[in-house]
This record gives sequence, C-alpha cells and structure tokens, in this order.
Amino acid sequence: MSGEETEGTMIPNIFQTKTVRLFFTFILVCIFSRSAFAAHGVSIDGILKYPADFKKFDYASDKAVKGGELVLHSLGSFDKMNPFTLKGTPPDGLTALVFETLAEPSLDEPFAEYGLIAEDIDVAEDKMSVTFTLNPKARFSDGAPITPEDVKFSLETLKSDDAHPFYPSYYQDISHAEIVSNDKIRFYFAKANREIHMIASQLPVFSRSFYTKNPFNTSNMIPPVGSGPYVVSDFKQGKSITYKRNPDYWAKDLPCRRGMFNFDTITYKFFKDQIVSVEAFKAGEYDFMHINIAKQWARDLTGSRFDKGEILKKLYPHKNNQGMQAFVFNIRKPFFKDPLVRRALGLAFDFERTNTTLFFDQYTQTKSYFSNSDLAAEGLPKGLELEILEPFRDQVPPEVFTTPLTPVKTGSPQELRQNLRKARKLLQDAGWTIQDGKLKNREGKAFTFEILLVSPSFERVMADYVKNLEILGINATYRTIDPALYVRRMQNFDYEMTVEVFGQSQSPGNEQRDYWTSSAADRKGSRNIIGIKNPVVDKLVDKIIYASTQEELTASCKALDRVLWYNYYLVPNWYLASYRLTYWNKFEQPDTLPLYYNPTQMLMTWWRKDK
Repeated sequence: MSGEETEGTMIPNIFQTKTVRLFFTFILVCIFSRSAFAAHGVSIDGILKYPADFKKFDYASDKAVKGGELVLHSLGSFDKMNPFTLKGTPPDGLTALVFETLAEPSLDEPFAEYGLIAEDIDVAEDKMSVTFTLNPKARFSDGAPITPEDVKFSLETLKSDDAHPFYPSYYQDISHAEIVSNDKIRFYFAKANREIHMIASQLPVFSRSFYTKNPFNTSNMIPPVGSGPYVVSDFKQGKSITYKRNPDYWAKDLPCRRGMFNFDTITYKFFKDQIVSVEAFKAGEYDFMHINIAKQWARDLTGSRFDKGEILKKLYPHKNNQGMQAFVFNIRKPFFKDPLVRRALGLAFDFERTNTTLFFDQYTQTKSYFSNSDLAAEGLPKGLELEILEPFRDQVPPEVFTTPLTPVKTGSPQELRQNLRKARKLLQDAGWTIQDGKLKNREGKAFTFEILLVSPSFERVMADYVKNLEILGINATYRTIDPALYVRRMQNFDYEMTVEVFGQSQSPGNEQRDYWTSSAADRKGSRNIIGIKNPVVDKLVDKIIYASTQEELTASCKALDRVLWYNYYLVPNWYLASYRLTYWNKFEQPDTLPLYYNPTQMLMTWWRKDK
C-alpha cells in the first residue's frame, strides 16, 4: 500500500490504490522565485534535470518493446468506476491507467514535474495564478479533444460536494478557473502557497461530455472516458478488471511517456486473503507481487521455481519518506481521550520481540512521523524550529522541548516488565485502577476495546500486544473484517483502534490538512481518522503549507513531528527502506531505477522478454 511499509495489512485506500493508487503523488513542491518556473516544467530550485528538448526520463528505456500481458493482484473487491468519490470502492489501476493530469512528476527528482496535458505552464509574477496551455494533440479515449472547458469542469467538480471530501480540502487554495482562449486556462489562487501551482498541475482532467451523460457522484459500473494510456476493456465486478492499451493514445511519444506503459493488457485479479494470494502467485495466476509480510518473504517464497530462477525475488531500494505506520487510537472514544492512557497503551507494545519472533529482524522501529527523511525531528529543538515552537510552549506537552523523540525501549522481559509498571502508574494517574481483577475507571466501567483489522496476517502481531494489555487488566480483542466493510467503517470513523499508514512525500503540503487538522476531524472520509482537534497542530500545519523556504518547511515539519509524537495519538510501528518484490522471470527492466517511486510506477517501465 504504497511506499509505506506494512506487515500484512494491505489497508484499502479510500481514494484509489495506495501506491499508484492515488495517494495523489505528493512529491510536489516549489519555492516562489522567478527562476524556478520554466515552460516545460517546474522545480524547487529553478534547476530541472531534464531540458525542454529531453527525449525520455532516465528510468525509462529506449529498448522497451510494446506487447504482451501483465497480470497483477489486489485484495478485496470493487463496486464503482469512479475513484474520485466517497461512496464505494474502485478497482485498482483506474486512476493511474485511465486518467491523466496536467503535468507529470519526475520520479528521479524530489520536486519536479513536466507538462503532460498542459504543454506550457506559466506562473504569474505575483505567484497568484498559473496559466496552462493545453497540448493540441491531447485527446480523450473517445477521440474528443481535451479543452479548457474540460479542465474547468474538472476543477469545479473536485472542489464540489460531489467529490471525495479530500479534494475540496486539497484544492481549497485554488479559488477559481478562467478560460483564456481555446487552448489556455488560468487558475487563480486564494493565497500564496509555495506548492499551489504544482497542486494545480496535478489536477486530473475529466471529460465534461462523459460526466454530463453519467453524473459524477452516481455509483455505477460504466467504464469512464479518460485520456490515459489504457481503457477498461473487460471486468467482472469484484473479481477482475482488464485494461487494454489504447492504440491511439495521444501522448505515447511525449518525453514523459516514452518507454512506459508497455503492456498490451494489464489485468488485476482480486483475492479475499493475502495468504491465499501468495499461493496463487506461486501457482502462476499472476506475475508480480509486492510483499509486505516478513514471514512470506523469508519462508513462503521458496522452492524449486525460485531455485531454478523461474520466479525471482529482490530488494529494490528507494529514497521515499516513509511517514508513519501505527496502531491508531480513535480519540473520539471516551477511553482514548486522555493522553496518559494513550501513552500507557504505547508502553505495552514490544517492538523488539515482535521484530525478532515474527519479522525475522527485517524492520526498523519508527521514531518519527517522517521516517527515513531529513524532515524527522532529531535531538532537541533549536534554531528556526525552536522559534516556531516557542509561542506554543504553554500549550504543548513539556517533552516537546525537553526530550528527543524516543521510541519505547524493548527487547527483554525485564524491559517489558518495566514498561508495564510505568503503564500501570500512568493509568492510575488517569483514574484507572484494578477492581475485581479488571482495569476500571472511577465509575466502575471496565477498560475494554476492539482492534479492527483488514488482514488476518496482522492477527499474529496483535496476539502478543493483547496479552500485554491483559497484564494491565485491559480486555482488548481484535477482529478482521472484509476490506469493503473496513473502508466504510473507516470512512465513518467507526472503530476504536486500527492499523493505519500516514504516507508522506519528500515535501509535505496541503495533504497535511486532511491528516491532522480540526477541520478534517468530523469530515467523513478524511484521513484524520484519529480525530485530532488541536489548535497548535492546526497552526503548525499552516506553517508547513505556507512555508516560503525549504528551511522553513523542514523546521515546521520537525515541529509538527514533536507535537504529534508527544500527544501520543498512536503506537508507532516500523518501516523498511526498500521494496520486497517477487515476480515471474518474464520481464526486462531499464538499467536505472527511479529514486522516489512505488512498485507499480516502476513496473510501468518494464516490458515482456518475449516481445
């Protein structure tokens, strides 16, 4: 599920898929200086790796050959064909293969993107608007030209109540669009924001004609008209979907598309269970798999086919910001409102034992909301970071200023006992005591809650955690439910504890509103599943979004990192700074890997050996 590392969760993304799956490529950023803007692309420092006449991205290959099929897998099901609305679950691949944006991010630059539907991007000198000149060749799959009217319709639709609630929040700083001519459209900004023109460039463009005939917010199974390299050719609802490469694809010779999307067909098969899906992979039912369960990587992916080289498995390094994976509290629930209680429950998780006994020591313990990046807080706050935090000294936990971000130390029975003793003291301070062998509050109500899971593979992780909570007198249970039901439950914040990943880009921005702010806490479908309503967090998110320099952005992220950490909103887990990939030996690959990518994006640069 994205660049983020999980252990068997395969948590469904409420936007689309979680890696390509939209999570909307947040690898976007730009500092406002006149030199930073070029017609064919934009970057953070005014320096683009690729010149205006570049032929292809370095991580694509001139040797790539079109043809053949690619069969992939997913978990769960699907019941709609619009990935941009709240209700229902779309099939994997729809966003990345069928829909396109005005510009395309480069996967080997942290903060750069190049024209796709828009062949020219012109940011106003006052940074309060951006004008896009559309490529005259740009066409939807039905042959209709892409017009400024389509772009304007797309923006207005995604800012409306018809779209998933994420989008109105994400695009809120784009005030409106104006059609300038038959090939130009201008977006006006409500306020200066270092990345807002980049966000505007990532707007997915819809066919106004198609969605006039098929209302945008209506759940149906009508394959959409998009402008991407593939069209939906066949599907069996909830079971499989096949995308066929459009032979008339308008952008196949553009530099940002050359050597990519090489398969004639891409089929996703849907499985109900991750463990079953691994056996199906080894039996040849599909071609490629991103492994997010350590046991499967260490023990299950073995045998004669691996020994003979028929199936390969390999670690692929990346430089992605790993964000945060955790056991997440729903602090809307009375039991989890007190930070002392949340801290106590964090002390009951024994990472070292879990990593050794279940994960074959493959993971690194998480100690930041921006893991594996320069944005993670280290040591004590100083310099600009301290200046940002100082006005909030009386509104945040004192540890923000006195204690480095420190994960719970585990690894031996003695350390676990010490942690549980600390936890018992914290619970007592919060008014919870042992009564009749159970932990109860002053009103005599027992501490009991359910951990909601979407993959049975995570049950083995929870088993030890629940035992440790039992020592504290807490009755915690865990339950795995169907992925579609899980998505609905999460959209409605109908849970007590769950496992979640908060993915981060190299440059966090507007998406932070959806993760942490008060305005998102009560908005169904938001990523603020925790329910955080903290004025300091709100202000620090604004500091990130409206930072004017990279130094200010970095300091603001570190400040937010500390405040989130010491409010104990979750129990941090682990991460892995590489992808564990296994695939049948039927593919050729480019010589150069991208730097900031997910497995599916990389796979779109591969091609069949026998073609």
